[in-house]
Amino acid sequence: MNRMKSDVVAIVGGDSLLGREIRDVADSLLPQAQLKLVGADSDESAVLTEQGGEAVVITQLDEENLRGAKAVVFAGSAASTRKALDMMAEWEKRPPLVDLTQNLEDQPQARLRAPMVEPEGFQVEPDAIHVVAHPASIALALFFERLHRRYPLRQSVVQIFEPASERGKRGLNELQQQTIGLLSFQTLSKEVFDEQVSFNMLSRYGADAPQSLQDIELRIDRHLTTLLSRTGKTTLPSLRLSQAPVFHGYTFSIWAQFQSNPGPQALNEALASALIEVRSGEEDPPTNVGVAGHSGIIVGSVEQDRNNASAVWFWAVADNLRLVAENGMLVLQKLLSVEAVQ
Repeated sequence: MNRMKSDVVAIVGGDSLLGREIRDVADSLLPQAQLKLVGADSDESAVLTEQGGEAVVITQLDEENLRGAKAVVFAGSAASTRKALDMMAEWEKRPPLVDLTQNLEDQPQARLRAPMVEPEGFQVEPDAIHVVAHPASIALALFFERLHRRYPLRQSVVQIFEPASERGKRGLNELQQQTIGLLSFQTLSKEVFDEQVSFNMLSRYGADAPQSLQDIELRIDRHLTTLLSRTGKTTLPSLRLSQAPVFHGYTFSIWAQFQSNPGPQALNEALASALIEVRSGEEDPPTNVGVAGHSGIIVGSVEQDRNNASAVWFWAVADNLRLVAENGMLVLQKLLSVEAVQ
């Protein structure tokens, strides 16, 4: 017997990559929710799209389509997020807000959230704007919290490889168009990265890119600091972010030096948990392609540093869209259960 979907949740940016991911995970994590997809940027009242062979309706972003929602989730552009927030500014009672894009983290009521790594009993103010942390910071918080719990670290260094999907559909399209353009000797599209990203690795975007890679790196660092401070694990890694010519999935090359190095086997056993899959040396190393649709992170290629007896190398991957969507749905689980009690 199907459970009645009684809680209407408005997804602003329902046609985005994150909006699609929310639709994929909501049935299992939020079965009571009826998703209302909002954000069709046109003069039409609704836009019909498709997912999994079924018709999906995305309504226009206006005040009428936001009213009556038990919660509002932001999963689209900065412009759509600000527009929706302005629409609700004068409401006598605003529904809980969950921001999956970090576009609202500068708001006074913003509180950083990542239920997968929050300590038990963690709470924020009832009128907070729940900003889900950057996916790279969530992945690294999962890794370092689990590791440091058993084996304290002296220091660590992380090289982060960013996928094009972090720039949304426009990022994916530009990577695809650049790849086709290079193979057919055409002029490259550079509206998102302002650089050649196809068949290339970038430490910086071009000067005219809408967002700089350095700003994204600072956001990851800032969010990771906040998440680890809540767990009491404050040995922070040094981070470096690079743009990789891949469509989906974060990859992390991690070097960690321990106060007392227990060796790769013991570290594998310490890391293994519900949200961390560990691949042994006999298994294929994890890849950003293979992690698609996977919860948490996958760690493999755990090897002793041959030049430093106290250090170990790790290779980790995470589905960036899935991490954010699942943490957003976990935030909503708690918010809707509180609403139901009230």
